[in-house]
Amino acid sequence: MTSSSLLVALAICVALLSQGSQAQLCSYFYDTTCPNVSAIVRSVVQQAQSSDIRITASLTRLFFHDCFVDGCDGSVLLDSSSTIVSEKGAVPNNNSVRGFNVVDNIKTAVENACPGVVSCADILALAAEASVNLAGGPSWSVLLGRRDGTTANITGANNLPSPLDSLSTLQSKFSAVGLGDTDLVALSGAHTFGRAQCRFFSNRLYNFSGTGNPDPSLNSSYLTTLQQNCPQGGDGTTLNNLDPTTPNTFDNNYFTNLQSNRGLLQSDQELLSTSGASTASIVNSFASSQSTFFQNFVKSMINMGNISPLTGSNGEIRCDCKKVNGS
Repeated sequence: MTSSSLLVALAICVALLSQGSQAQLCSYFYDTTCPNVSAIVRSVVQQAQSSDIRITASLTRLFFHDCFVDGCDGSVLLDSSSTIVSEKGAVPNNNSVRGFNVVDNIKTAVENACPGVVSCADILALAAEASVNLAGGPSWSVLLGRRDGTTANITGANNLPSPLDSLSTLQSKFSAVGLGDTDLVALSGAHTFGRAQCRFFSNRLYNFSGTGNPDPSLNSSYLTTLQQNCPQGGDGTTLNNLDPTTPNTFDNNYFTNLQSNRGLLQSDQELLSTSGASTASIVNSFASSQSTFFQNFVKSMINMGNISPLTGSNGEIRCDCKKVNGS
């Protein structure tokens, strides 16, 4: 089965508890109020991709950074105001997360078709699915019905899973939002496309864990390449491919890279190289079967998308994704 033909149909609503009341997300939430929303989102993402090959990875990451902070409520999109301290200024986000202009373009296109109907939180979920598929990955029916939050949480954003985290810390952070080892490995597989700045892994190249030496788990030839790209004391913002083999394609090469000790980030390589890692067998399974990875990635994206959504009368439908209504 090819990546373009892999379609996971989820027409049955997933019942969730949100803020103490029964809430539902379902794939057909906008079927009568904005039936073309998925096509609109995909069209804008595809247009952006034509001039910025990185944007699909960036939009996928933006969804991750939204959902892991108080749930998938669009809070990562909010600018600072008299009442909001933006998550954009958090250490994991500052001068790192991107794609906000594309989200604004999607919102404009959606508002032109269906004013006041589709939340920014759902736009992020749809943009992530379109991004993965346009880069060669799987497609799935996105569960919808989220509403937008009216607050931001910079403290929570500063505690996002980090490229410097140990495996046990990553597992704890995933567990805190109801996600397990398979979700951790599958969602980390999104590092099969996109870029990372030198500052997020330069410690591995020169002074790993304060030893004064490189990370011993790094492939020696890969280490040499990275040291050339990221010289000691150099510009920490230089970009490097997360996947050195197929950097713009969503495939399972991320996992085969880990098997050859070519994981760019510490948090990547630790999934396999940590002694006794419970995640190692999952990495090997995904490395041996792209379809197995795709199937599990879809499940994990849906699981992540189900983290604490605002539904019903909670939250709002923002008119502008950058600010709460009335501000």
